[in-house]
Amino acid sequence: MEFDGEDVLVLVGEPDGEGGEVGRIPRGEVSIRPVDDPSRIFTVGQEIEAEEIGRWQGQLRLSARACENPALRAFLVAVQPGQIVSGTVSSVHDFGVFVHLDGEPVGLCTGFVRGPELTWLHIDHPSEAAEAGQRVTGEVLMSETRYGQVSISLKALLDDPFVPFAEQEGHVLSGTVTKILPFGAFVRVAPGIEGLLHLSEMSDSVPGSPDRLLAVGDRIAVRVAEVDLQRHRVRLCAPAS
Repeated sequence: MEFDGEDVLVLVGEPDGEGGEVGRIPRGEVSIRPVDDPSRIFTVGQEIEAEEIGRWQGQLRLSARACENPALRAFLVAVQPGQIVSGTVSSVHDFGVFVHLDGEPVGLCTGFVRGPELTWLHIDHPSEAAEAGQRVTGEVLMSETRYGQVSISLKALLDDPFVPFAEQEGHVLSGTVTKILPFGAFVRVAPGIEGLLHLSEMSDSVPGSPDRLLAVGDRIAVRVAEVDLQRHRVRLCAPAS
């Protein structure tokens, strides 16, 4: 082992150097903790474990942080995409929800659910779908040893409301305006389903802004023009006169 500026160079392979390869550990991969100087973590000649993360310009790149906590690494390696896991919500933030997963090492919080993976329903903030102390169950999307995190989807275990709603294509429904934008309005036409009513569909004489014709909370009749199951989008239009 030797230090190359902010990075660490290590010999991968046999201790005597026969058949070995020089790998590089970037400073950001030295430790989970912030590190100003890698020599405060490692010493020349020290034997360490590291995870291969790829190659850059032909040189092997490694992550020591992925192996820093053996108990955490063992837990994360055992968790596979598609696996069903349960846990307790630890905290709720603007960007998502942290979850203490069952069986994870004591004192750690490895589960994370991004806002879009909480529910099929439209929410303005993750706190509308989860709260601290709540028990949740979800499907593993990814287990990341380098970041000590398991990405989870709660939505994956819920029925997709767009599938049965696709049968409404072509039908006229009553809905509630939920949001006004410069190019149109979003209308909730079923639980968890909001569609876009474009500005051009609101009037034969196009006004300068949709808010001249509609307001949030208005109940209006719309026709379901298209249900895009792949992108989970609904296009609405004015009912035929």
